[in-house]
Amino acid sequence: MIRQKLETLYHDAAVATDAYNLAEERTEQQSTQIVGLAREIVEGKARLDELKERAGAAARSQYRGGGLPDGAQLVLSDDPQDFLEGAGRVRQGAKAAKGMLAEMRRTQEDLEQYARDAAAQWKKLEANREAKAKAKKKVEKQIAAAEKLESELAKEEKQRLAKLERQAAREAQTAWLDSGVLADTGDTASARGEAAVEYATAQIGKAYEWGAEGPKTFDCSGLTSQAWAAAGQGIPRTSQEQWRQLDRVAVEAMRPGDLIIYNSDASHVAMYVGDGAMIHAPRPGRTVTIAGAGSMPILGVVRPG
Repeated sequence: MIRQKLETLYHDAAVATDAYNLAEERTEQQSTQIVGLAREIVEGKARLDELKERAGAAARSQYRGGGLPDGAQLVLSDDPQDFLEGAGRVRQGAKAAKGMLAEMRRTQEDLEQYARDAAAQWKKLEANREAKAKAKKKVEKQIAAAEKLESELAKEEKQRLAKLERQAAREAQTAWLDSGVLADTGDTASARGEAAVEYATAQIGKAYEWGAEGPKTFDCSGLTSQAWAAAGQGIPRTSQEQWRQLDRVAVEAMRPGDLIIYNSDASHVAMYVGDGAMIHAPRPGRTVTIAGAGSMPILGVVRPG
């Protein structure tokens, strides 16, 4: 009963951590987009000011010419040839002015669209900041409840629970291996997969910390996303988005570097390293470690590249 309660608390903390990480990732993306839009607005305003100055110069030039109709200017001209040549230049100037006015309209429309886009991104940014704060409170609440429950256990009870946990993991791993699921799996990783495994292996022994992406601490998806980033392949930050966005492969076809997604809600992720083993950052109070790939309920496998 206590073990099941602890597992539920830590599972709920993992789900909330995924929600926090997703909100964090989206907040960063929206902040970047807002900065880009602000740059476009500044550049657009400078362009609009330049066009207005050119339009004003053209208007002043026309004013100095008296603004007389072509027929009147021909009558008053001392040299008809000069007038005809000048009239041609005026027509060219009028055509250029028309094009400049059209560009001014387009630039103004672009500025208005940039402003609308920026306002929309600010709205999303605020919504994700709220989601992030809400998820953070839930993570901290679930972890605090689990740690309180564990702290109230006697030493013998803690040892008994640890023994039961190891036993359950061994039994699950044995049953998984006995199913023959690994009969056709390969142990040859791609170049990037090998680099990702190398990175993940180097983190063994580092503490789990929710929301962490290294270099000193990691949560489960922080470890896998950073491992693949080190291999030169960017992937989504959270286990749920990794499951949703990355290419899926059959468990029987997985190879080192592939990511194993656990639980029906994709709340945990680990990296397959071959020989039926995986590396993962388990939960608060634990460290990055190697474990049996079948020691937890597998939802599926994804391949970053």
